[in-house]
Amino acid sequence: MASDSEDLEAGETNVTDKAVGRTLSFSNDYKPHPRKPKEFASLQHLFLAYQSLGVVYGDIGTSPLYVFSSVSLSNPGEKDILGIFSLIFWTLTMIGLLKYVFIVLHADDHGEGGTFALYSLLNQHINFKNRRISGQTQRLDTDSNLKYYSGGSLQSKMAKKLLEKSSMAQSFLTFIVLLGTCMVIGDGALTPAISVLSAVQGIQLRSPKIDTNDVVLLSVVILVLLFLFQRFGTSKVSISFSPIMLLWFGSTAAIGVYNIVTYYPMVFKALSPHYIYYFFTRNHKHGWEMLGGAVLCITGAEAMFADLGHFNKRGIQIAFSCIVYPCLLLTYGGEAAYLIKNPQNLSTTFYSSVPSPVFWPMFVIGTLAAIVASQALISASFSIIRQSMALGCFPRVNMFHTSSKHEGQVYSPEVNYFLMVICILIVVGFKGGVEIGNAYGVAVIWVMLITTCLMTVVMLVIWDTNIMLISIFFFVFVSIEGVYMTSLLNKVPQGGWVPFAVSAFFLIIMLSWTYGRSKKHEYEVEHKLSLVDLQELASNLNSSRVSGVCFFCTDLMNGIPPIIRHYVQNVGSLHQIMVLVTVRILPITTVLPEERFLIGKLGPKGVYRCLVQYGYMDHPNMEGDEYVATVLEKLKDLAESHEELQLLESGKDRAVTFVMGRTILRTSEKTGWFQQLVIGWCQRLVIDGIYRFLQNNFRSSISTLRIPPSKTLQVGMQYEI
Repeated sequence: MASDSEDLEAGETNVTDKAVGRTLSFSNDYKPHPRKPKEFASLQHLFLAYQSLGVVYGDIGTSPLYVFSSVSLSNPGEKDILGIFSLIFWTLTMIGLLKYVFIVLHADDHGEGGTFALYSLLNQHINFKNRRISGQTQRLDTDSNLKYYSGGSLQSKMAKKLLEKSSMAQSFLTFIVLLGTCMVIGDGALTPAISVLSAVQGIQLRSPKIDTNDVVLLSVVILVLLFLFQRFGTSKVSISFSPIMLLWFGSTAAIGVYNIVTYYPMVFKALSPHYIYYFFTRNHKHGWEMLGGAVLCITGAEAMFADLGHFNKRGIQIAFSCIVYPCLLLTYGGEAAYLIKNPQNLSTTFYSSVPSPVFWPMFVIGTLAAIVASQALISASFSIIRQSMALGCFPRVNMFHTSSKHEGQVYSPEVNYFLMVICILIVVGFKGGVEIGNAYGVAVIWVMLITTCLMTVVMLVIWDTNIMLISIFFFVFVSIEGVYMTSLLNKVPQGGWVPFAVSAFFLIIMLSWTYGRSKKHEYEVEHKLSLVDLQELASNLNSSRVSGVCFFCTDLMNGIPPIIRHYVQNVGSLHQIMVLVTVRILPITTVLPEERFLIGKLGPKGVYRCLVQYGYMDHPNMEGDEYVATVLEKLKDLAESHEELQLLESGKDRAVTFVMGRTILRTSEKTGWFQQLVIGWCQRLVIDGIYRFLQNNFRSSISTLRIPPSKTLQVGMQYEI
């Protein structure tokens, strides 16, 4: 292999990150200008708060439909009902208000939220040398100049060193990020099922002829229509979301006030936490088992953080603090007051507590609100899969943009119809029983536990936070969520296995895909060509250089992949201008156009290296003449002679070819009985089975990068690992 100094060109910016190796130099003369954060006026904050009602709070806003109904308690007394209401109040206050609104929302990645935002923040401050997601996300020195990377130095040098040195800690951190992502997708499958089913069940109270099968059938019809409508995009119906949710919150709060005044005006004495103590002393183990129903009051709280990029921090905080939180307390208080006088209606709490004159209007509003709640989590699933694809940890699926104004509004037919089938199976299988609530609660609490753990790492590594405050945050919320989790784990046989099954399905796909990509990357690093090898190949060509420009797309970010040797030996020539292109997806939201390209020059005449950088919210596009012209214009900065400059200037008028390397992984025979029986079998299952199936049946990188098919040539090569 060539030495470090062989690959460097004088007068250019060198990439010296040890995780990459000093094998190339890049011309990057752009000096970024400081970017001021976008400022909003007070009225804009209020308008964004209003808009967020229809997108962010549909899930948590419709939780009164099923929280009390999910609690299984025979002959509940006054203190039992007050104890449940006290649990709901303190759970909403501690997790919804304190944790998410006042703490987690501040861990945004330049306005973006969610699990990947936390992971992105950590990537910007910690050099993940042994990363499993993608070789393209290795850190470079030039990354510090990107304006979308967070500034500031690490506050905990010890924590940084521990994470950077421990490959096990990095792998575990990546694993829980993927697990949290899969659990959110499982949440996206369960939310439409429980929301629509709970809303439709109210019709049984008005007609004894309508049985459970009729409710299930109507719910399935609504779900099918809901998922079929996804292809039109959320923008087509979003204009009606916020008015529906505002009407829902206002109506439920008004009914809550009516029930409190009519049935039990002293219901808010349950805000005293000693009623929780009374509840557990009266019910003992059964009270602990019922925590799985109470935790449903915070379903959708994670959407405040996941959907942060659609609005802004202040708008979401205003909406929850001023509208959602007080309206939910009044609604739950009204349900508790009604149940104290009518405990026999616990299983049908919401619709039983609705006064008869307004039953049918509330049934319509509740059904519409349930559809809104479903829409938010379905759209979130599309966005999560898209971010996973961008970071290279999910195989390529069709992803369509449904809005020209909002980049985050996307639609994936494969994911959509998979979620539709899962939702229908859940509704038909559980038929509206308490099992569906158990399944829903497991998905929610797992996501929250993972968020707590990642937030603790962010506080420790990035924020300037006192270690005592970090400890208090971690132990308080892990204790609360851990108690709920212990109760929900008891429900695994009664429906709680569903989110684990859905998450396991996606987790197997993600882990198999990332493992296959990591093995491919390792093979290319071990067998990559040196500049001496490339010069020897070029000098041994029997034919002359072919006129035109060739963009050879490769995943290897640094170095020359072995498939180049395979291509040159079989084609027998090189183009006059050959650019090795690597599309590099960074764990940040977006890369500015002027920061998009890092250009390097290789040894043989007319051979260059180009790193094209995108954030996970950007969309790679190589179609049209603009892309080619931009790259050739950047290459002119590296020209060392008038002849080379003329060649690059004339390149945009010549034929352009995109060459894609199609690699096939194949496991080799292992030596030793243990490796053959155990390691070899597992590797063959993942590589020869799952990874190759995913590679053959999902979209190719050509369609993902939007490369013109008429100018594309594929070159195949088998890697034996």
